[in-house]
Amino acid sequence: MENPTGSTAGRGAPMRVCHVITGLERGGAETALVRLLGGLDRAEFTPTVLSLTDRGVLGGAVEAAGAELHCLGWRRGRPPMPGQVRQLARHIAAAAPALVQTWLYHADLAGLLAVRFGGGGRRLPVLWNIRCSDMDFSNYGRGTRLTVRLAALLSRLPAGVVVNSAAGRRVHEGLGYRPRAWHLIPNGIDATRFRPDPEAAAAWRAAVGLPDDGVPLIGHVARTDPQKDHPGFLQALSGLARRGVAFRAVLAGRGTVDLAPLRDRLGLGDHVRLLGERDDMAAMMAALDLFCMSAAYGEGFPNVLAEAMACGVPAVTTDVGDAALILGRPDRVVPPRAPAALEAVLDSALRLSPGERRAEGAAARARILDRFTLERSVAQYRRLYGSFALGDRGANLPRPIAGAADRGM
Repeated sequence: MENPTGSTAGRGAPMRVCHVITGLERGGAETALVRLLGGLDRAEFTPTVLSLTDRGVLGGAVEAAGAELHCLGWRRGRPPMPGQVRQLARHIAAAAPALVQTWLYHADLAGLLAVRFGGGGRRLPVLWNIRCSDMDFSNYGRGTRLTVRLAALLSRLPAGVVVNSAAGRRVHEGLGYRPRAWHLIPNGIDATRFRPDPEAAAAWRAAVGLPDDGVPLIGHVARTDPQKDHPGFLQALSGLARRGVAFRAVLAGRGTVDLAPLRDRLGLGDHVRLLGERDDMAAMMAALDLFCMSAAYGEGFPNVLAEAMACGVPAVTTDVGDAALILGRPDRVVPPRAPAALEAVLDSALRLSPGERRAEGAAARARILDRFTLERSVAQYRRLYGSFALGDRGANLPRPIAGAADRGM
């Protein structure tokens, strides 16, 4: 019988897919890859992962998900050199895939060059994967800017481009991307892991040393990077503190401990805890009363926003990427780089009664369960990959699951 998902189930040997990614530090693309690997059935797909740099912190998770992992040891931020392209081509050939899926700009360019010009002698379909939107490239090196320009020029060559946000497609069309096909597959959240969990929340608060005294707890999760605008978030909190609004806040993510001088200059020493990089995000999210994403630019589909919502936590966000579409609450969305506006909407959200907070959190979780589950995202990748196995080169496309009308604006 015809399989409506377009997968390879019941059609012989599993389809071999080679994933090429820039690196495996903790980030949205890297996390999405790990979740996808864990969600795809090994009876249907056999994955190999090639990290252009190193194992990062997620190499173990890649292997635990059942993928073979090879790390090439390249330096970050530079366009691939001819010798590197040939090296990558050899690794791809050894994996013997039916399809090459690349993740992030450098891997997109390197993977395409390796398949097309690396001397492997076998023309494979390559799918690019774009995970961001309006990046401010002035904050990144010349090599990254050159890589993006080259990718735009070559964007007709891959079999298609996967994006995790409608904003990402619009921005990259503006940069000159003209692929044969766009495939919109939003990120998927594991709602069995990210869920309301009062016991785990209480244990997490106790472990971190936060009193259970009814003072609302705001959470912010992001590595320190100009894209994430930690200074703007802390300025908004400073305004709340000066006006005597009761709150505590926790900031988690790589580099956040280095924000202590700025926190103290803003008079937030009694309000803000800096936690650094953590691996207990589900418990932390469940422990929050309010989540805030303060990104200035560049987000496509921000996982942390959807994860907090899946935990039943009300959220506030800047209007970057598809964040407003994910949240579905125009009254909780503010322009980026506007600390005064962020302060005002945080103040409004902090005034919710406990019952109102629970109701808003329940609605947030229901939105994730309806639109952005891991199962739905994996099914869309399964269908897309399977369409290549069936020989129709991606014609059997996943439909977008949300449109402009869902922005609620």
